[in-house]
Amino acid sequence: MKIGIDISQVAYEKTGVAKYVKNLVENLIKIDKRNEYIFFFASLRRKTPIFNFQFSNKSQISNSKVQIRSFKILPTLLDLLWNRLHILPIEWLIGDVDMFVTSDWTEPPAKKAKKITILYDLIVYKHPQETAKKIVEVQKRKLKWVKKESDMIICISEATKKDAMEILGIEEKRLKVAHPGGI
Repeated sequence: MKIGIDISQVAYEKTGVAKYVKNLVENLIKIDKRNEYIFFFASLRRKTPIFNFQFSNKSQISNSKVQIRSFKILPTLLDLLWNRLHILPIEWLIGDVDMFVTSDWTEPPAKKAKKITILYDLIVYKHPQETAKKIVEVQKRKLKWVKKESDMIICISEATKKDAMEILGIEEKRLKVAHPGGI
């Protein structure tokens, strides 16, 4: 199986989202020897993770079943293309994949890939005054597509799962809890 994962958020090294994605990717590479992985990374100014991703076992990043597709693109452009217009399927950038995992900022359309989204919290709905207006707007646009298209949503806690059901109206069968330390 070919699995695509958006790892763009690892560029923000000191955030919880970056740590979660990094932990997920490190552990998948370590334990999964069957599947192929294509990591999507987009940033205009930040380095591609191959240069700043501190894997526990650095040799594993050279695994022939792992590819990084890096693009110098503004996050605001991806917000426009994916969250607002919802055009440019992810496969046009990374090739065909069976599954694509999105994370924190954008929700690309997919031609055929099953979509999985990691949901960290719903602070943009619960406490929007605590978050920058731009972040609230981007997250709400992304979450609209998550609700419509994601086959599975990985929640980082039972509280996030509960919020996803109550606030977004997502049915429980699409929600799975995977704690950061458990991946």
